[in-house]
Order: sequence, then C-alpha cells, then structure tokens
Amino acid sequence: MHKPDSTPSGPGETGEMALAPLILEPREVEAIWGGDALAERYGKPADPAAKIGESWECWDDNRIAAGAYAGRSVAELRAQLGSALLGSLDPSRRFPILTKFIDARAPLSVQVHPGDAYARRVEGEPNGKTECWYVLEAEAGATIVLGWNRNTTRAEYLERVRDGSLGDLLRRVSVRAGDVFYLPAGTLHAIGAGIVIYETQQASDLTYRIFDYNRLGPDGKPRTLHVEKAADVLDYRKSDALAIRSLEYVLDGLCRTALVADPHFIVERVALATELQGLDLEGMPLIVTALDRPVELEARGARVELRAYQTALVPAELDVLMARGLAAGARILAVAPPRDRDALPARLARAAVPVQQATDFVAQF
Repeated sequence: MHKPDSTPSGPGETGEMALAPLILEPREVEAIWGGDALAERYGKPADPAAKIGESWECWDDNRIAAGAYAGRSVAELRAQLGSALLGSLDPSRRFPILTKFIDARAPLSVQVHPGDAYARRVEGEPNGKTECWYVLEAEAGATIVLGWNRNTTRAEYLERVRDGSLGDLLRRVSVRAGDVFYLPAGTLHAIGAGIVIYETQQASDLTYRIFDYNRLGPDGKPRTLHVEKAADVLDYRKSDALAIRSLEYVLDGLCRTALVADPHFIVERVALATELQGLDLEGMPLIVTALDRPVELEARGARVELRAYQTALVPAELDVLMARGLAAGARILAVAPPRDRDALPARLARAAVPVQQATDFVAQF
C-alpha cells in the first residue's frame, strides 16, 4: 500500500491525530461468476487463479491502510470521530454508501433489490438497495438485463418462473465502457458476461435472486432463490431505461461530469490537471477512487498518493480536498452522500450550468 508522504501529527479538532484523506484496504470477494481482472488489471491483492467477483472499496468494515488511523475500520472511526468524519450523517448508523468493483466473467443472477420500507418491515434492515453502475470494460456484444420488455404482473412473473419462460420478458441492453446505468430498488437486473463495473450503492447486501442459470454454489448445491420476496418488490412496468445522459461542467477550474444524482449518493467523474486543484466537500465525506492513472490528494498539508483503482475516504471536516493527477489524463470517481436533495442543483448553479440542462439531468433520477 502507498503511505502518506507525511503522516499527520499533533492533535486536531477531533482531539485525536489530525485528519487526512484515508486510504482504504479493499475487501476481495470470491464468486462463481468472477474472474481474474481485479487481480491482474486493477491491482487488487488477490490470487489471480481465484474467481474474484468483487472488490469492496468503501464499506463500514473496510480498514484504513496507512497513516495515523491505520488498522481501524470505517465503523470504528465513525463512532470515534463522529461529525469530523461524517458531517451531518448519523454516527450511530453504518456508513450509508458501499462502492465496489465487479468483474463478471460469467453472467450474474437475474435479481432485484428491495426498497427501504420493505427492508425495514420484512428484513429488519435499516435500508434497501438502490445502485448505479459505471462500466469500465465491456467485451464486444456484452449486455445487461435492465427491466422488462413489456408490462407484466406478479401473477405472470410467478407463472413464468414456474414454467421456465421468464427469459422471454427480460429486456437486454448493450453496454460499452463509459456507460452509466441507474437502478432504483425494484429494478429487475443482471450484469452480463464480459463486463467490469464500478458500483455505487446504498450500504446493503440484500439481494433477491430469481434465476441463477442452475449453477451450484461452493457447497455443491443450487444457490438459494428468493422468488416470492422478489415478487413483493419488483417493478412490473415496462422499462425504457438506457445509459444515463451525463452532464459535463466546470467548477473552480475542475472539469467535472455529473453521472448520478440519487437522494442517497452523488457520483461524478473528475478530470485532474497535474497541478493541485480544490474540491469543496460541502460539509460531507467524500469517497475518491482513482481511475486508470495515479493521483495525489492533499488536505491541510497531509498528502497521500492513490495508485490506479485505489480508494480513499476523505473526512468531512477537511472542508476542501486538493487533488492532482500524477500522469496526464488522470481522473477520479468522486462519490458522496448529498447533504440535502438540492446539493447537486446548487453545485450546478454555482457553475452557471443552464437551468434547463441541470433540470433535465436531475429528472433522470
């Protein structure tokens, strides 16, 4: 792991060591549909011979890789640091966003995630799962399942699951690198083979599998399906969803591209120059993932380097994050919980984005 160029020292406003951008240790997850891309091309610490399906980048259980807080988990730090890390987020609740890389060498199951109300009522969980996908790689002809190709009903869904004809209703969408897809809770979906994505989601692992290609799990038995629970939460309307129409703008000299503006998370791609430029944290924590080139992050005199596809969590108290590319063409994905529903519209207004353009972008969510 890269360590900060200078380890912060001395007490900060938190009464602990001074804060800095926190490099996170990823958590690798094996999956029967995974491959070797995350180890071979994305620098993740895993055996290339293993089928690594996911690399969890920012999650409550991720630990800090270096610096004054090395070895502590995000969960431990939110309890210890409170608003210094989280801004206005409740420190008694798990960190609300999970980001991960997914390598689908084989197709994932056809599935759906519940919304917040169902998750609380039925599963006893604090929230459900809305997510979005940023496509990093897609082989020629790669597709995803994204909703139904016509209106259907719970009764028809259940009948087609029983008779094996559900595939007739699945809507398949071609994908290419750079595409972004938004999947609110209740959306029928599946990542197809030959795709690598960066996923941002609500912090939940609730998944209701509907069809899994009759595959066997590590125990040699068919993986569990959740047909009835899926029936409770599916949106049965025909889908017309395609890749999100992103919005490019310039703010404080930085070229930014708004990708997703969900009430639970804002996702942007930011192009970095080779000199330091500032991102206003707007009083909230920020997840930063370097894309295919290394970057440097600085806040209050503490500097850290992220290699390609490495992730850091920036505490809210730092106010402004300075960032620069360590190679030409460097970009980051910047993910944050919005302080309120107007967070991105207010940011776009500061950048003098025409009102209609901003309205059209936000209306996609």
